[in-house]
Amino acid sequence: MAAIKKNVRETAMELLETIEKNQAYSNLLLHHTIEKNQLPKKDIGLLTELMYGTLQRSMTLDYYLSPFLKSGKKIERWVIHLLKLTVYQMVFLDKIPDRAAIFEAVEIAKRRGHKGIASMVNGVLRSIQREGVPSLEKIEDPAERLAVETSHPSWLVKRWISQFGYEKTKEMCEINLTAPLQTARVNLSKISREDCGKLLEEEGILLEESPVIPEAVRSLKGNLASSKAFKAGLLTIQDESSMLAAYALGVDNDEIILDACAAPGGKSTHIAERLLGTGKVVSLDLHEHKVKLIQDNAARLGLQNIKAMVMDSRKANSQFEDESFDRILLDAPCSGLGVMRRKPDMKYTKKEEDLGRLEEIQHDLLDSVAPLLKKGGILVYSTCTVDKGENQGSVMAFLERHPEFEPDETLSERMPEAVRPFISGYELQVMPQDFGSDGFYIASLRKKV
Repeated sequence: MAAIKKNVRETAMELLETIEKNQAYSNLLLHHTIEKNQLPKKDIGLLTELMYGTLQRSMTLDYYLSPFLKSGKKIERWVIHLLKLTVYQMVFLDKIPDRAAIFEAVEIAKRRGHKGIASMVNGVLRSIQREGVPSLEKIEDPAERLAVETSHPSWLVKRWISQFGYEKTKEMCEINLTAPLQTARVNLSKISREDCGKLLEEEGILLEESPVIPEAVRSLKGNLASSKAFKAGLLTIQDESSMLAAYALGVDNDEIILDACAAPGGKSTHIAERLLGTGKVVSLDLHEHKVKLIQDNAARLGLQNIKAMVMDSRKANSQFEDESFDRILLDAPCSGLGVMRRKPDMKYTKKEEDLGRLEEIQHDLLDSVAPLLKKGGILVYSTCTVDKGENQGSVMAFLERHPEFEPDETLSERMPEAVRPFISGYELQVMPQDFGSDGFYIASLRKKV
């Protein structure tokens, strides 16, 4: 363990290896490594930068490296990760001198491999230092160039260009290369945002109030999840876009609410807080360990009005009576294309055919929960993607299958003022570049009386 503490770059290289080999989630793996090795604060910052930065720019780094690698020669994957990690430092990190980055890489290559590998690593990196990386302008096709420049798969860039146009796609790809701020929702049933902010600042966390969500804060420096305020149930880590789902639902005291795909419980607990201790939120999830997360979050926040159950929501209509809920939130499983800033590894594992399979699940879920809603009730469908097939496509298909539902054009009346410009009738599509949050979609539908 001591060796890991000494060498941040080697740890970053090993994390990149594990992510590729096991398709592990980068955010969970990084958190586990930091906890397990009790890394000092100065190392955490560099490790996070190196791992996420190299992941974020993986395709660009491949492009930069390709002219310097002998074609046809098999190079072990760890060596490729080491080279990419080092080129990332040389091209994108001003504070690290090239000679220091190259020296570290050669030392790691000696330890991990043999003299021949160390010599090859040194040769490749010295050549890049001498000649510079190849220009992206050599790529003639604009979509292909944007894909390589921002490390997004070509199929996705082309799909987005067809849906949103080139400029909007470029903005989204560029913001996906930046690190998101950590945001949290203050538990207004226990404390005001202002008072919670003072407590957090006393703990040394540098904050700003969210200009979008009245009960949200953004951390500019410091980890909200390790604060005393978090442990005391005064706040919940949640993205600002995600907080909009409870607003869209709109709740009145004593109502019975279904949250059909609820783990880890951010939206369920938000709804429960807005019910002011009355009514009930029934929170379903397919997996037992995820239902425990909902229960743990509810207990930490001191919420008694959440009932979490293990259930496949596609079978919910056989478990609950028709018209037994006042409002239903279906935050459907989706491609997650709106959260790439948090999970950059996702860019390289998603395939276009995955989206079609997800749309089928979304249709099944919508059909299953539809009968459970009371007449006059609101069904909110939400996803953390920007894809039109999963969003507008799934909703339009549902409305065609279910003439008993209609678009709810009163959505904007329930939403925070800052997001109203992004609402069109019964729909809201937040892009990552709109206010720096996750990409997120909301549709509000009403069951006819």
